[in-house]
Amino acid sequence: MSFREIKAEELTFNPFTRIGSDWMLITAGDEKKFNTMTASWGGAGVFWGKNVVTCYIRPQRYTKEFVDANDTFTLSFYGPEYKKALNICGSVSGRDHDKVTETGLTPYFTDGTAAFEEADLIFVCKKIYQDEMPYENFIAKENDAKWYPNKDYHTMYMAEILKILVKD
Repeated sequence: MSFREIKAEELTFNPFTRIGSDWMLITAGDEKKFNTMTASWGGAGVFWGKNVVTCYIRPQRYTKEFVDANDTFTLSFYGPEYKKALNICGSVSGRDHDKVTETGLTPYFTDGTAAFEEADLIFVCKKIYQDEMPYENFIAKENDAKWYPNKDYHTMYMAEILKILVKD
């Protein structure tokens, strides 16, 4: 598989469907060791004069260890034929499972981080900000009971999009 780089202005990307409905993989690490997880919460926009994405990771997720330990990570997006693979990546832990073997996805290494060849769109991202999301900061307090019965509040990551790759 080959990818080509495009500019952000060339994207035809609807974050509400690509992130919220189609899901994405957050992947971090390198050729020696990496992990991936499925996410359906995130955003894209402009902050500090940079094209950025946001993603949210719960503290118990194994991928969080890789995102925290590295400056870069990828967000990657897939066609509907990969929904089963993304479901696996979101429902089992890389601590206990070999997600690459179980999903059949092919690792793709770029810019010191990891993604997968089956993606049709990859954002190579560099962390620029992160923050915990404690209950005390919730304005809409009803979200605590709905989304956090175990009080496992997300960490928010904001990352500059360094490169956008699309499948040739």
